Amino acid sequence: MSNPATLKAAILVVSTTASKDPSADSSGGVLNEVFEAEGAGKWEVTEVKIVGDEVLDIQRAITGWADKENAVNVIVSTGGTGFATHDITPEAVTPLLHKQAPGLVHGMLAASLEVTPFALMSRPVAGVRNKTLIITLPGSPKGAKENLQSILKLLPHACQQAAGADSRTLHAGGVKKLEKDAGVRASSSHQSHSHSHDHSHGHSHGHGHNHGHAMPVRHTAPDENLRSNDPALGPTRRNRSSPYPMLSVDEALKLIKQHTPAPAVVSAKVDGSLVGSVLAADVSASEAVPAYRASIVDGYAVIAPEAGASSKGTFPVASISHATPGEIPELKPGQIARITTGAPLPPGATSVVMVEDTVLKTMTDDDKEEKDVEILAEGVKDGENVREVGSDIKKGEVILRKGEEVSAMGGELGLLASVGKAEVTVYKKPIIGVLSTGDEIVEHSRPGDLRLGEVRDCNRPTILSAVRGWGFEALDLGIAKDTPGALEEILRDALRKVDVIITSGGVSMGELDLLKPTIERSLGGTIHFGRVSMKPGKPTTFATVPVKNNAGERVSKVIFSLPGNPVSAIVTFHLFVLPSLHHLSGVSPAGLPKVLATLDHDFRLDPQRAEYHRTIVMMGRDGVLHASSTGGQRSSRVGSLKSANALLCLPTGKEPLKKGDQIEALLMGKVRSEFDVL
Repeated sequence: MSNPATLKAAILVVSTTASKDPSADSSGGVLNEVFEAEGAGKWEVTEVKIVGDEVLDIQRAITGWADKENAVNVIVSTGGTGFATHDITPEAVTPLLHKQAPGLVHGMLAASLEVTPFALMSRPVAGVRNKTLIITLPGSPKGAKENLQSILKLLPHACQQAAGADSRTLHAGGVKKLEKDAGVRASSSHQSHSHSHDHSHGHSHGHGHNHGHAMPVRHTAPDENLRSNDPALGPTRRNRSSPYPMLSVDEALKLIKQHTPAPAVVSAKVDGSLVGSVLAADVSASEAVPAYRASIVDGYAVIAPEAGASSKGTFPVASISHATPGEIPELKPGQIARITTGAPLPPGATSVVMVEDTVLKTMTDDDKEEKDVEILAEGVKDGENVREVGSDIKKGEVILRKGEEVSAMGGELGLLASVGKAEVTVYKKPIIGVLSTGDEIVEHSRPGDLRLGEVRDCNRPTILSAVRGWGFEALDLGIAKDTPGALEEILRDALRKVDVIITSGGVSMGELDLLKPTIERSLGGTIHFGRVSMKPGKPTTFATVPVKNNAGERVSKVIFSLPGNPVSAIVTFHLFVLPSLHHLSGVSPAGLPKVLATLDHDFRLDPQRAEYHRTIVMMGRDGVLHASSTGGQRSSRVGSLKSANALLCLPTGKEPLKKGDQIEALLMGKVRSEFDVL
């Protein structure tokens, strides 16, 4: 049998007791020994971690191992699969699985059932997330060992398939070869067509039976494991609780950074439309600035005398050099030339004497021009009051670096223009489409009173304004009704026109909340997260959808589905959508700028979820940034956004933050000073 490359395994011990005292764990070591002693040299345990019986801790550990670029091949957990009130491992793991593996579960239960009927009291789950196989085992060392042993020889084949190996190639030798390579033998039930022989042989040889029937067998079609509601099943079959794991804000931001497509590189004209763009390559000067020797004062171009000679005297004015293009006669010894600031020195001139250091002696016959001028300056040296060629910018010098943003202040544009750059390479700024959803939503400008149940659309105008305010092009996609076909049609059409779609509403648990199922089922998209542990904005959803661009290439486009409450929508736009737009356009650092602010009054904390409190941050007369609340923070209270220029990042807690405490704030707008309002 060939020796395949070593596979990587991770062991997750789920035990509140062991998380406080690691010496209390005995199952983790037993599983490590099974991999080492019975894994035929195919396994390396690269990760071992202990967490408490907390859903979020379990999910963080698993996604941390399965979602990274160099993911482990298999994750086995031990503990939390029973019926005790704190046993929640299956509930934590199931929402993370992209594919179920009921055959492995059947094999483990069958093997344990041969030992004790109480095996049926375990609730294992198994499946695949991305390219990693995940299996939950009992918490007892004996049960965990027996379960792992029953499937261990089958796992390399499963991991190869999960990692993307071609099934046709793997199965080329047939089932017999697979069994031989895995080191398992089929029971006689697979060698005979006799039904009676199958049962008698299988039950008389328990060991052979277990290995013969431990092969993974899938009993459901892949599309039966979709995570969001299926609108076709009706309201009685919808999810009663969200199937999406609750992520922290930091975890959600990491997924956004990971799955937002890389920015496209384009060539752009150097004009006002370049403002807000980020350079995708260094820019070098194709010519020197200045391109000629120029005067830095109004005065007279002269030829500096040789060492020891006087520069004083009366000289004829041979020519005039203005800061305008044209031929200038060569300056001869004993002559001077009138010159203005910025004008080129005449050929032969070495220096410039300021007009203040001269006296007009005679005029031309028509009294319109200077004829003779006395130079009062002594000791004039070469290069005085002269800006040399390339003294500001040398030819070939890098004037702007990759990653620098062209600001509206004009400095970068002026620099590019000064060296004659007509085009530069930049990251393409994405086009963003904004859509509201819901049968109850009507245009904010519609005349007349609202009917019962109707709501004026304030989300779309607000989000459109925010998108444009941050310098991006926004496309109004209107309002989509709560019918799957209508929503799908609008989204498909929009994906042909824009790079990012922002929707609001339709992401909660109601029967008419259709965005998640439409993205998953109709558009073939991937929902990277569907819940965030924060207030406001818990049901915020981030997804990517595969589409073909105009060149027929497969690309990924982004959909953010924000909550329907107005405040939740605008908070989550700034917190999650803006960083994605920055990643798409090459802006770094991405997202809102952070500052430390001193609290002007006490702030109550939520014991379970971090809160992003709408706040006014102002520079006090003490030179310190101060933060005060905009008032009631209910997620439907649009007034809490009025005058708000920051989101105060309040942690979870039972005790309030006190006046005078310092805390991080995310700036959404300009900071004013107390002096501005006096």
